[in-house]
Amino acid sequence: MPVNALFRDDFYLSTCQAVVTQVHEDGGIELDQTCFYATSGGQPGDTGYLERADGSKILLNPTKHGTDKSVIIHVPTEGQALPNIGETLTLHVDWPRRYKLMRMHTACHLLSVVCPWPITGAAVGEEESRVDFDMSETIDKDEVTAKLMALVEENHPVFLKWITDEELAANPDIVKSKNVRPPLGLGRVSLVCIGENSAVDSQPCGGTHVAETQEVGEIHIAKIEKKGKENRRFRIRFGKPDVSA
Repeated sequence: MPVNALFRDDFYLSTCQAVVTQVHEDGGIELDQTCFYATSGGQPGDTGYLERADGSKILLNPTKHGTDKSVIIHVPTEGQALPNIGETLTLHVDWPRRYKLMRMHTACHLLSVVCPWPITGAAVGEEESRVDFDMSETIDKDEVTAKLMALVEENHPVFLKWITDEELAANPDIVKSKNVRPPLGLGRVSLVCIGENSAVDSQPCGGTHVAETQEVGEIHIAKIEKKGKENRRFRIRFGKPDVSA
């Protein structure tokens, strides 16, 4: 049975109980449900630990997908004891790390609003993220930062809307990524919407995000790099710009 991925409907859920359904030869653990996000779409998988009934902990490396998106594997760090099939565990996401990733991922969406060019690549990080655009224009990073912070401070709501695979296929222009298509085959696709009635943005995304833009906090464009004739890489960091850079 496909795992019940609880994080898809509640980005702020950091703990839950689950039953072990499979333990792989390499130690990977499958559960009947999970609040752990698995590496996908440029966002790293969650870390944290699994708590057993006796209080002992199974520490985890970043969570990953299995053969497809319906399989989520929790990866113990080296030397951890493994649970038994049928055992009930309490899951604990490393919340400070997850929340940073949620803030950063939302910031990447805001950047795609400020810079409305096709996206050719992206990677979400705890302290720095990057978004690559198919563009040849010259743009000032301080101007982009100012527009980003305006969207943050306007405190727009961020929410999910679910559409069917067929609805996505009928509206291909809502996909901003030039090279990566949203995963199909699960029957539904999540749209991350920003602003009342999606007035600011709406795009397919399976990552985790904050509930309102002010939660992103202080961010800035640290650097814009030329990566080919028609490709620019924007690096987003937390905090105020370094005036000495």
